[in-house]
Amino acid sequence: MINTNTVSTRREENSIISVRKMCVVALAIVLNVIGGQIALMLHLPIYLDSMGTIMIAMLYGPVYGMLPPLLYGLVMGFTLDIYSLYFMPVGLMLGLVTGLVSRYFSLKKWRMIPGAMLITIPGTIVSAVITAVLFGGITSSGSTVIVQVLNKAGLGLTASVFIVQILTDYLDRLLSLVVVSYLLHVIPSDLYRTEN
Repeated sequence: MINTNTVSTRREENSIISVRKMCVVALAIVLNVIGGQIALMLHLPIYLDSMGTIMIAMLYGPVYGMLPPLLYGLVMGFTLDIYSLYFMPVGLMLGLVTGLVSRYFSLKKWRMIPGAMLITIPGTIVSAVITAVLFGGITSSGSTVIVQVLNKAGLGLTASVFIVQILTDYLDRLLSLVVVSYLLHVIPSDLYRTEN
């Protein structure tokens, strides 16, 4: 008699992306959508749309970490929030950098504080340029008001956007790391781990 669990596990290992990983990536996209919509509806100065991206990048590495922002950006950009298409490169950068950083640097406990800064800076540079050049410092988030105040105070648009982005992105990434660490602690690991 053939053990079907062994057969399905071997099939998963031989496929390009396992069914389990596809399901976890889909969960991550839903997590990004829910977080992003909560932040958008409440006009929060943080985005909350990267928790799923961070989770996948920590679990499966940089290549898989870029899947949730790619799919999230396409779905949200064509349905609810056109800005998601323009800011897709920020999510792709976050997935890539988080995947690389989590391979060499533990993002648990107190290390979340410097780890959040490491994963924030590259995406913030990309985000600040997109926001300043394409949108004149205005986005769909609550941080737009702070950018305009700093700009009118004489700081300059790109510098104003970068300062606000680095603060809000850092808080967003730190909060996301805390939530993801909690989720990975409470969700049974056999639901997302793959056998190698």
